Amino acid sequence: MTVTEETEVPQPPEMIVGVARALSPLVRRILGPNPGIMTGPGTNTYLVGIDEIAVIDPGPADEEHLDAVAGCGGDRIRWIVLTHTHEDHSPGAAGLKERTGAEVLAFAPPAGVDVAVDTVIADGFQIEATEFRLTAVHTPGHSSNHLCYKLEEEHALFTGDHVMSGSTVVIRPPDGDMATYLASLERVRAMRLKKILPGHGHLIENPYEVLDFYLAHRVEREAAILEALRAAGTTDIDDLVETVYVDVDEERHPIARHTVHAHLRKLADEGSVTGVDLDDVDAKWSAV
Repeated sequence: MTVTEETEVPQPPEMIVGVARALSPLVRRILGPNPGIMTGPGTNTYLVGIDEIAVIDPGPADEEHLDAVAGCGGDRIRWIVLTHTHEDHSPGAAGLKERTGAEVLAFAPPAGVDVAVDTVIADGFQIEATEFRLTAVHTPGHSSNHLCYKLEEEHALFTGDHVMSGSTVVIRPPDGDMATYLASLERVRAMRLKKILPGHGHLIENPYEVLDFYLAHRVEREAAILEALRAAGTTDIDDLVETVYVDVDEERHPIARHTVHAHLRKLADEGSVTGVDLDDVDAKWSAV
């Protein structure tokens, strides 16, 4: 469809902190109070189900936010499930458990991450409630312990930080891995989906268009990074960011350097580049 002056483009509803908004007969969303450059409008906390409820990503340990979530679900909240254990998604689990007595479920946290998990789950684990079935899908890449959750009844996927609305995802080594992330994107691309419910931003109702963009964008960025490195001979990540990320606000360049690092590690594994220390984000890199 061609947008003309007479065409009204529908806008997504406003996202308001602490207000539960129904997204479907089975899903409600409450926006967390943590907007920022990394989180967009904030972290999305989802409540799935009516008679029995699973809360996906309780978000930050903010008392008012957790009160809003608990007030929305009460003692019907039986499960608290985490997509991953980054600080904008998981710290609220303990406080929500105190309020509801619900069971906390997550993939095993990486070493050094202190999150109290009642039940460690993995790929294929299912929550079977009276009204819905939620299936865990292991999607490492953004983090090694990242899970998406598929709501089978609605062919909807809760994607945490695997896919977000309005921006691409930061991959930060060593726990983040670009090759693994791309493989996880391909896995999700092969699923039968009608919509994506991201950890940040609005509901995505064109999942395959977004997934195709994600995949193409990463391929284009990687090609640009390799081209810039070949032109420079030997350089560091900051120089590559300045060269490649000319379409991105400078305030985001410190974030972009981690994703460039992830691309370089992938290229090094493939034999296209070399670095003095693959784990050092400040190291020098050269094309092979």
